[in-house]
Amino acid sequence: MSSTHFGFQQVDEQDKARRVRGVFDSVASRYDMMNDLMSMGLHRAWKVYTVMVADLRPGHQVLDIAGGTGDMAEAFARKVGPTGRVVHTDINEAMLRTGRDRLVDAGLVLPTLVCDAEKLPFPDASFDRVCVAFGLRNMTHKDVALREMHRVLRPGGKLLVLEFSRIAKPLAKAYDWYSFNVLPRLGQMVAGDAESYRYLAESIRMHPDQESLKTLMKESGFSHVDFHNLTGGVVALHVGIRS
Repeated sequence: MSSTHFGFQQVDEQDKARRVRGVFDSVASRYDMMNDLMSMGLHRAWKVYTVMVADLRPGHQVLDIAGGTGDMAEAFARKVGPTGRVVHTDINEAMLRTGRDRLVDAGLVLPTLVCDAEKLPFPDASFDRVCVAFGLRNMTHKDVALREMHRVLRPGGKLLVLEFSRIAKPLAKAYDWYSFNVLPRLGQMVAGDAESYRYLAESIRMHPDQESLKTLMKESGFSHVDFHNLTGGVVALHVGIRS
């Protein structure tokens, strides 16, 4: 049986999805609060920048993968208007339910469904934009997921991957100390779960760096790929164009 990484551990591939689901089942109700605390509110600026780079137009069809608590889906929906469509998806039902409730509270009823990014249930060339924000690193077969995202994009369509990445070297030591000492304690105090936040810190270190992800996206079919480092490389926004 093939193995893969779950944080710093090696686990069976079939077991990774179950373990990731357990992490997000545990943190779903406090996810937004923890994002604010962990990033000191910066995640909101990173997402605003992503929406700007998406360059959405009224009528656009958008797929939000690993859409979780729905903040990206809400922002996209405001841009595409009533003639457009935003499909809000996640593999984790607890996260998706939290997001759906949030969207309804905001006056938005969007198509919402549980689906696996490695097996997207949509026809070829269905969307003008596909976005995955802080979800790619949790996928077992990133190459398979990226090929699926490429498949469902229309020619000229744009994939936006917002994800933790490789921080600038002068900041690395302080960032590691924060990640492995402060984050688990915050997780314990706020969400009652230190282990899930230790996993999140580990999963960031196992994710491909900026250039490696750019190469992987090109190998998955994207004709042009660029990335934007945000906050010294704590996060990077990769943008791929389907020709």
